[in-house]
Amino acid sequence: MTNIVMLNNVDHQNLRIITERGEKYGDNAMTCATFPREFRDLQTHYPIVFRKTEDGFGFEPVALLGFQEDENLYLGPQGWDVNYIPMAMERLPFLIGRSGEQLNIHIDMDSPRVSRTEGEALFLAYGGTTPYLEHVNSMLLAIHQGLQDLPGFIAVLREHDLLESFVADIELEDGSQNRLFGFHTINEDKLLQLPGDVLESLNRAGHLQSIYMVMASLSNFRGLIERKQRAVNANA
Repeated sequence: MTNIVMLNNVDHQNLRIITERGEKYGDNAMTCATFPREFRDLQTHYPIVFRKTEDGFGFEPVALLGFQEDENLYLGPQGWDVNYIPMAMERLPFLIGRSGEQLNIHIDMDSPRVSRTEGEALFLAYGGTTPYLEHVNSMLLAIHQGLQDLPGFIAVLREHDLLESFVADIELEDGSQNRLFGFHTINEDKLLQLPGDVLESLNRAGHLQSIYMVMASLSNFRGLIERKQRAVNANA
């Protein structure tokens, strides 16, 4: 359930947000939505892949966090164990709302992160916003701006038929088989076959760098498999 309201310094003066990471706060997600402007930061730790949108007609990029539903292999005993958390995850329980042409911060009051006794304060005692809320505002704006670029990027990938589906079969030390399917990645052969003028156009638009970031991120599959193996060993 969600209870989303516009944030304000009257009703929410004493609200605090728990920033600890863990399953009980909803961090046990297999994927996390992202956008091209975030790829550079993500590709250090996470595989970036594409999935079909809910309507089945489009595509959207996601950071892959696990191999099955409700599995986040980046969560350890001390919380998130790499130093970059995808923005779509870090921003919770906040989201952007719109009032006419004005963008506003909204908050899910039913989130387990919302508290009045622990966590980061949102508003100063005598007015004004805390550095934490200012960080949230900057992050939400970055997400909003980044999402504006996404339709153009996906359109280019589809125009040049650069997305291909893939299946990953993973065998662990105990002989168990895990299959990852339903995702797409960049078709490197078709990228190499693009004529020079098309590559130049992609480069000028900034799309070529984003494509290379996606391709580079796939090297993180090995690390993700190792995380899966450690998780299986720990639960054996």
